[in-house]
Amino acid sequence: MRKIPVALAILGLAAVGLTGCGIPAGYDSCPRPTSDTSAADLVKVSGETGQKPEVTVRTPFHVDSTSFGDIHEGEGTAISAKNQAVVLDMQIVSGKTGEVLVSTPYDGDLSRVNTYDRWIQAVPAFKTALECATEGTRTVVALAPGGMEAQTAASLGLGEKDSAIAVVDVQKVYLPHAQGSLVYNDALGLPTVVRDPDGRPGIIVPDATAPKDIVAQTLIKGSGPTVGADDTIRVQYTSVSWDDKSVLETTWDSEPAAATLEKLVPGAAKVLGDDITVGSQLLVVLPSSDGSNGASPGVARVFVVDILGVDAAPTK
Repeated sequence: MRKIPVALAILGLAAVGLTGCGIPAGYDSCPRPTSDTSAADLVKVSGETGQKPEVTVRTPFHVDSTSFGDIHEGEGTAISAKNQAVVLDMQIVSGKTGEVLVSTPYDGDLSRVNTYDRWIQAVPAFKTALECATEGTRTVVALAPGGMEAQTAASLGLGEKDSAIAVVDVQKVYLPHAQGSLVYNDALGLPTVVRDPDGRPGIIVPDATAPKDIVAQTLIKGSGPTVGADDTIRVQYTSVSWDDKSVLETTWDSEPAAATLEKLVPGAAKVLGDDITVGSQLLVVLPSSDGSNGASPGVARVFVVDILGVDAAPTK
């Protein structure tokens, strides 16, 4: 078995940040696809879901097409967007020898956040195998030749014609966008927010004078836990200039960002108090700028922030 740090670097599992699959974009519906042949019937996997598995396979193991099968189906949030933040544990076993080629630590560390898209880059077969998989799911993936990115496969000792078995535990799934109840606000003189089916907001800034004081409102009230002032949260956000209505920054074209709300939008947490929960969408108007975040000094900025989840502290 290869040393874990090398293999993790290959698969991009040790990255602290994130980088930005046709997947259902609906707010609620995410039907799990089925596989023509269930990989769960081809190998034996023992051990509790979420704990390091024991994989028994009759070698040599070979499949001509990738298949997958869920051993256990979770009840949490589903993986439904390409840039969705997730925490996965996994083990890959050689179809030729039955030996473990790489395994994540399975140490309960939920701070190893990555995007679904980054996993797909390393293992393209995960595009279908993990589509709409819910938090708490354990699935077995029979990887046909080509199911893994060529350089990654070669670094693990897999030949061009070799098959492999992956056991994947979906440990944590962040929301793809704000989800909850719409909140009525007095929006007179304030920007209006519209949303695409995938949750991406559009910001319509009125032809009016920007507020002199910070304004913070909850547009969507999420049903998740309350966010603390010092919590590192995963967010999708867009900021625009009040004056010329241009987009200054957005994460929607790449990946969720990790930051405290105070660092992202100074003063918003104080205004909103205990009203900030996971799943919420916030509208914040900062009356002036110090020249950061691409804005000219003195220019008011408008932020729309989707709170997708709270990062766990590293276990070590």
